[in-house]
Amino acid sequence: MSKNISKLSGRKGLKDNLFKRMIDTTQTTQNGKEIKQLAEEYHVGMSTIHGAESFYEFLRPEHKEKKAWICNGSACMCAGTQGKVRKKLSEKLGADKIGMMFCLGHCYETSSFHYNGHNYSGKDIDKIDEIIKGKKINTKNINSVSHATKSILMGEDLSTIEKFKDLLSQILKKDKKETLKTITESNLCGRGGAGFPTGMKWNFCSQQKVEKKYVVCNADEGDSGAFSDRYLLEDQPLKVLFGMVVCAYIIGSDEGVLYIRGEYPKSIEIINGTINELKKLNLLGKNILGTDFSYDLYICIGQGAYICGEETALIASIEGRRAEVDVRPPFPTVEGLYKKPTVVNNVETLAAIPGILKYGAKSFSSIGNVKSAGTKLVCLDSLFKNPGVYEMDMGTPMKKIIYDIGGGFIKPVKALQVGGPLGGVIPIKEVEKLNLDFQEFTKAGFMLGHGGIVSIPEDFNMIKYIHHLFKFSAEESCGKCFPGRLGSYRGKEMFDQAINKTNKIPIKLLNELLITMQKGSLCALCGAIPLPIQNILKYFTDEFKTDINQEA
Repeated sequence: MSKNISKLSGRKGLKDNLFKRMIDTTQTTQNGKEIKQLAEEYHVGMSTIHGAESFYEFLRPEHKEKKAWICNGSACMCAGTQGKVRKKLSEKLGADKIGMMFCLGHCYETSSFHYNGHNYSGKDIDKIDEIIKGKKINTKNINSVSHATKSILMGEDLSTIEKFKDLLSQILKKDKKETLKTITESNLCGRGGAGFPTGMKWNFCSQQKVEKKYVVCNADEGDSGAFSDRYLLEDQPLKVLFGMVVCAYIIGSDEGVLYIRGEYPKSIEIINGTINELKKLNLLGKNILGTDFSYDLYICIGQGAYICGEETALIASIEGRRAEVDVRPPFPTVEGLYKKPTVVNNVETLAAIPGILKYGAKSFSSIGNVKSAGTKLVCLDSLFKNPGVYEMDMGTPMKKIIYDIGGGFIKPVKALQVGGPLGGVIPIKEVEKLNLDFQEFTKAGFMLGHGGIVSIPEDFNMIKYIHHLFKFSAEESCGKCFPGRLGSYRGKEMFDQAINKTNKIPIKLLNELLITMQKGSLCALCGAIPLPIQNILKYFTDEFKTDINQEA
């Protein structure tokens, strides 16, 4: 059935994609007649529209009733700032008008909330009266510094459209195979967490002998502690778009789409404006720079579903389906968007492309090692003395990142969760032994992932942290597989009882549950959420040993 819906949706394609039309229709009306007309136009059942609509947080009636939303990401939770934010917003707008979002990407400052299409953080809550009156508040920029040997992601080498044009002109005069060879030899691996070799992915897609292919930028950065994609979309948009254009040129695509999370309104605005500027100068569109290469770009705005960070769920979302994870193979490079060959890369991966092509493969591959090469963005949250996003050489000691770059902590911290809610929870004494290296983190029983860091204070209850992880997984699971859908809720129930002191934690049952989720879940969300929980059970059980039932 999903295959049929994909192909029916593909009849209209990206320019008039079903997801956008569905959002426009359901946000402006709940009129059954208009929804029926939309279903008939795309030759899908009304149940398809209603089923998809009910999946997304932002399209639900209860979401539309709210006036402001508080960030409930891990970084804001650990910083302990959100109680004050909720109190002030409730006083001004009414407690029943306050909702929650995960996460707003202001982890470097916390006290985050969303109001009237804008995100705020830090001391902005103290200006809530001015904000409600419509006065523009200048929010603090992300502190961003490169400490890399050669800045690939933060440099000024593609800071203007003229520089974009010059570099693109050079690439369009080169043989595609030569450009692909440079990407492959750079050893660039996907920066979204999976770490698949980028050159290999592009090569697979380029070999597919079909007329239509797509390039998708996964800008659905939902990991708490991570705001590097937001930085790139807002401060380095030309690098991200350049990466998409080059990919399209190599694989033979004439259309692409950026799937940007709705929680990042400023990112959407900046990318949209940049795309329009590039179109005006014939750097996007028909016959780019007088060549026979044509390529157009569109934006899809996510509607509050973390699972869309998984590539097959993201593709399903663009097609107007429920964002459920698909079984692989076939992989997207063979059968992706609208069942056509598709390259899906995350923001940081694409942003590295212009630097690699300008300075050569060795400028990137000589940093770090073969499997963890080049530079990487690392995000430090508000409990660091120097919070912000930093470009680091792969292989940099974590001790240097924490204490020399981050300046240490503003209060005692016992552990870091690295790589978002699915990443490992690492005691400080253990993280100090590691280097910035994907394989090294994995070998030690953790995960580097996206590179976002959340600091867990010494006084934060680890039972509450495990409960937070299970609750997150339960709310954000796509619900397609039993281990993910049921396992998350059973885990949350165990820790509901532990927090309320109505029952002790049945440790044997918990361990069995975690193994079942790891081995049986369809995707990394519910399959990886056991990792940080197992880390906590290994390193911090002494904190709650009286709450454990060893026999159950």
